[in-house]
Amino acid sequence: MAEAERIIGTPDIPEAAGAEPEQTDQSAAAGERSDAQGAQDPAGSQGSDSDSGSEEAAAPAEPSRGKRRIAVLFTVAILAYALDLISKMIVVAKLEHHEPIEIIGDWLRFEAIRNAGAAFGIGEAFTVIFTVIAAAVIVVIARLARKLYSLPWAIALGLLLGGALGNLTDRIFRAPGVFEGAVVDFIAPKHFAVFNLADSAIVCGGILIVLLSFRGLDPDGTVHKD
Repeated sequence: MAEAERIIGTPDIPEAAGAEPEQTDQSAAAGERSDAQGAQDPAGSQGSDSDSGSEEAAAPAEPSRGKRRIAVLFTVAILAYALDLISKMIVVAKLEHHEPIEIIGDWLRFEAIRNAGAAFGIGEAFTVIFTVIAAAVIVVIARLARKLYSLPWAIALGLLLGGALGNLTDRIFRAPGVFEGAVVDFIAPKHFAVFNLADSAIVCGGILIVLLSFRGLDPDGTVHKD
């Protein structure tokens, strides 16, 4: 009987023995796949890291460019304001109550006058209104500066801001009183109204804004076509 059982039970041994190598082969294959995935993952992770790094590097570029444009705006405004203020101080000290100075014959001369109206002597009965308008322009430009990414717009708004500040200073601090002060004008071309450097800055800034608008350039640097 033992010999019969031994002979009958022998076929099961190869199957059991053959099962282990199959499992071993499957484990080895799984290990190879995991190693292959591990070799591919670092490259993918490096790619994602480089992409995120480039995005992070590009992100600060826009704010820094905006800060430079704001710096240009206020630099132009300060220069325009300083030139206007200094020129008016010289005119009041040296030219007011004196004979006009001829620069180019009768075509251009310096003549000190006090103007209670707007630019070029317009609307002398509305001094307070023009003062409020100048203050409003300054506030609007200051708010617009936060979205400024265009260099030409920065220059144009800087000219407007400096000119508005120059004439507003006269409105506040000169006679006859606060918000009713008369602006000092002294540039007198022939057959034209007398004006000052602040008026010139405002006009130049306005002309530049019109040209930029015709070209479709917005203050944020984008270009649109109607």
